[in-house]
Amino acid sequence: MTAYRSGGRQVARPAGAATAPCRTIRLEKLTPIIGAEIGGVDLSQPLSGEQAEEIARALAENLVIFFRDQRLTPEQHIAFGKRFGDLHLHPAAPHVEGLAELMIIRADRNSKRANGEDWHSDVSCDTEPPMGSILRITECPAEGGDTLFASMYAAYDALTDRMKAYLDGLRAVHDGEAVYRGAYTDFGVEDKARYPRSEHPVVRTHPVTGRKALYVNRIFTTRILGLPREEGDALLAFLLAHCESPLWQCRFRWRAHSMAFWDNRAAQHRAMWDYWPATRVGFRVTVKGERPV
Repeated sequence: MTAYRSGGRQVARPAGAATAPCRTIRLEKLTPIIGAEIGGVDLSQPLSGEQAEEIARALAENLVIFFRDQRLTPEQHIAFGKRFGDLHLHPAAPHVEGLAELMIIRADRNSKRANGEDWHSDVSCDTEPPMGSILRITECPAEGGDTLFASMYAAYDALTDRMKAYLDGLRAVHDGEAVYRGAYTDFGVEDKARYPRSEHPVVRTHPVTGRKALYVNRIFTTRILGLPREEGDALLAFLLAHCESPLWQCRFRWRAHSMAFWDNRAAQHRAMWDYWPATRVGFRVTVKGERPV
């Protein structure tokens, strides 16, 4: 274990080095805590079993991985996502005609909002939130439009033992109603009668790594259950600010045909809409996940 400083004290974290060298991909870490850029692989081509295993391992160890210069067709993008599980269908967002799995990401001078403008884990309001998301950007502004990612492992590890004990067993409400209603009318998407609402543990255990991660986010989490409202609101405000600390973040500068694959179970992200009136266009597939425990 190595350590990093948080709030004037040292917090242990797993060593940044990979558990084993990669043979079929190149990996360069962005920070010691989160993020790695992957090279030496063409995602438009079918992956070998070893390539898929090494990419999955890189994701587990770094929470978000990035690929440059990947020119995929929509069908190839979907096929890549399916190597890691069945695909999730977004409850509200527009998709490519005839390809329900391929979500459209677009912001331009006429947009009233942009996708993911605040910290969140994708669709955490679902009963079974997505395992991960794979975003491919095809057009991006010359400046701006970065995406920030934060490790919820590191956020949890930095808490005091007293706070960890306090959070143990608490659950929170994740509600998509205010997030999704009316959000995509500019794309011609009609609102549904209702949107997902779920209750999840405040601290979840990752099903692959067994590590604990904070699981509340600013977009979807509306309240903590089992506490007086004032106490729960104060606790949630603290946790949200804590999750967004730059101590456990990385930042990715997009170029056209870059891709990012992130683990929704233990990472949050925020897309910076600092490029108006420029245009940013991309497509996303999302891999199904499981009920948080």
